[in-house]
Parts: sequence; C-alpha cells; structure tokens
Amino acid sequence: MNPSPQLSALVMTLMIAAPAAAAAPQRLGNRPHFSWPLPKPHELVRPFIPPLTPYGPGHRGIDIAGWTDRPVLAAGDGRVIHAGPVVNRPLVSLEHPGGLRTTYEPVAPSVTRHQRVHRGDVIGHLMAGHCPTACLHWGAHRAGTYVDPRRLLSSGQVRLLPSPPITLS
Repeated sequence: MNPSPQLSALVMTLMIAAPAAAAAPQRLGNRPHFSWPLPKPHELVRPFIPPLTPYGPGHRGIDIAGWTDRPVLAAGDGRVIHAGPVVNRPLVSLEHPGGLRTTYEPVAPSVTRHQRVHRGDVIGHLMAGHCPTACLHWGAHRAGTYVDPRRLLSSGQVRLLPSPPITLS
C-alpha cells in the first residue's frame, strides 16, 4: 500500500548536522570537534563491532581504506600519549579533553610522547600490514569503554527540515 501524498508530506526528514570544515577546532557544548583521520575518500573497510564483554571478541574501531605513506591526521585536539610499537604494531594514541582516547594504527609516527596536537595535524604516515591492502584502524574509548569513532564526527545536533504545507481532506 502506497501512502497518500498528504501522509507523505507529514514525514519530516532528519539530518545530522555535518561538522564544519573550519581550520580552527571548535567546541560544541562540552564535546570537542573531530574530523576524519585520513583525507578523502573515506571508504570503510570494516565497521565498529562492540565487544559484549571487556575481553570478548569484536572490532574496537573502524578500518578506513588508504595507501602506504598517506598522511594520518589527528582527529581532534589532544596530547600524544603513545607513539611507537605495541606488540610489534606501530601506533599513535592521543588523549583528548574529557578523557577520550583515540588510536591510529599502523602508523609510522611523526610525533612524540607528550606533544600537543591540533585537529588536522599530521601525526604520522600510514604503513602496510593491518589489512590485505593498506588501511587505517581508528579506535576510540572513554573510561575503558570502546565507542564507534564515527560518532565523533557529528555534532549530535538533529535538525528538522520543514515539510511543505499539507491539507487533510
């Protein structure tokens, strides 16, 4: 059954406001402003799959397609808390305001521990080894709970778009 044009007109479109591409970082309420850690295109190779238990199986981040030596960017303002190997995997980990931490691997770091970085700063270059083709694993967690890093990319503000006037008969 197809809905009537009047019923269709009642439907409002929800749109998540995309973050502005401003050069200077912005704060939206208490949330820092984040952007993608790789330049476009943003092709998702593997999505976030939250673990059911702290040590259970899952995918604690997302994998974004890339190529070797591509610059990896700080997704938000923060401080480098690790830049180097962890279990033979080179990675960079940043701590952001509010206790959020983001990780980027495999990355040949161009930053050092305790260094301050701003959103969009180059923190290293993508290396081969994580996916069959080069890809960046980008993870995020707060207080030991992993979160889908794509949720950092939206302001969280929902806007309702106006619908055309309707007449009910």
